[in-house]
Amino acid sequence: MGQYHLKLPKMGESVAEATVTKWLKEVGDTVYLDDPIVEIATDKVDTDVTSEVEGVLIEKRFGENEVVKVGETLVVIEVEGEGISPGEDAEVPEEIQEETNGTQEEISSIPNPQTTAEEIEQHIAQVEEYTKINVGDGKRFYSPLVRNIAKKEGLSLEEMEQIPGTGKDERLTKNDILSYLEQRTSPPLQPKTQAIHSSPASADIPTPPPSPTISSSGSDQFREMTRMENLISDHMISSLKTSAHVQSFIEVDVTHLWDWREGVKTAFQKRENDKLTFTPLFMHAIIKALRDFPEMNSSIDGQKIILKKAINLGMATALPDGNLIVPVIKNADYLNLVGLAKAVNDLAVRARSGRLTPEEVQGGTYTFTNIGQFGSLMGTPIINQPQVGILAIGAIRKMPAVIETPKGDFIGIRRKVILSHSYDHRIINGATGGMFVKRVAEYLENWSETLPY
Repeated sequence: MGQYHLKLPKMGESVAEATVTKWLKEVGDTVYLDDPIVEIATDKVDTDVTSEVEGVLIEKRFGENEVVKVGETLVVIEVEGEGISPGEDAEVPEEIQEETNGTQEEISSIPNPQTTAEEIEQHIAQVEEYTKINVGDGKRFYSPLVRNIAKKEGLSLEEMEQIPGTGKDERLTKNDILSYLEQRTSPPLQPKTQAIHSSPASADIPTPPPSPTISSSGSDQFREMTRMENLISDHMISSLKTSAHVQSFIEVDVTHLWDWREGVKTAFQKRENDKLTFTPLFMHAIIKALRDFPEMNSSIDGQKIILKKAINLGMATALPDGNLIVPVIKNADYLNLVGLAKAVNDLAVRARSGRLTPEEVQGGTYTFTNIGQFGSLMGTPIINQPQVGILAIGAIRKMPAVIETPKGDFIGIRRKVILSHSYDHRIINGATGGMFVKRVAEYLENWSETLPY
């Protein structure tokens, strides 16, 4: 018999630790490949750590509510034969690289290069099983390659789960999904049973969170802060201590933008089966301004300024419990309006239902928050570290305004909004911060975009 040390895998480039929230297996339990072992929580998302091998759990290294560093051993599992000791990276065959593309950096244990070829192949098979990604609330695990193909072809989770799989434990392979697509001449398969979360109507309605335990002392009531509230508190205080916050504000006439959206939103929803909200429109203007002012798309690392090539736009999203999470649209500058709208709607729905992956809340380079949806006219948002700027959009209001024309000035009703730009004064001076938000305003006021159809 041997021992296998299951370590806490990487959860993203900025996540160094996680908190053990609930053990799903106990000492003495038999575990199988992909069995959830423990629930963990980071400052971004909650997720499970699954078993990479089959065996018996013989030791737990941490208790609930304890903090674990990335790379530390969570549990020890007794396995048949000799145990696999985590060591240096081994060369992975091309076939396996294709199937696990994008996830190799998250594998915390690879056999030592001195291990025999047979042992390496056996371990790679175990790693392949480990790197499967559970899509949504599905019953099966899917590799990143399969999930990317499904996303590109527009396959729903319900449709994927009805495709017969020829892999181990009926796993869906690349050939399975390609064969299905070649024969897919009829409408998509309908799910055998309609899950609540698959209804478009119910997807927009967040599930109410459990009520916190409230204690009374005389006429006052008090409760303990939730884990999320504690994490947010720490991050906000840390950001204020780290960055020299300064703000610039500007009022924008979005009457033309409002009228444009009113004219296309019905056709957009009919064609795309998605709503066209103001969020992707504001994002489109922000992305164009970030191209004009690349220093706003940067971060600070000690004494170094890192200018980011990719524009990964974070969008603050309200959760059912009142807290916020910031899913990230990666390479947002490569998306047109349709792509932005679909990405915004998809991330918002999955954020509110707790179905985001750790990768989807990592790597943001600039953040946008729509405080107008709560009725706020303006605000002073706190920078999302290690970024150097964040833009808040207030409520759009009808207001009397002076309208200048060649024939004279007159008073008219216009739709206006206030943009609040917080930026890090350590590297962003007032001129740059002010010109950036002014450029966003200009793109909104002189809206000339058209949908790509």
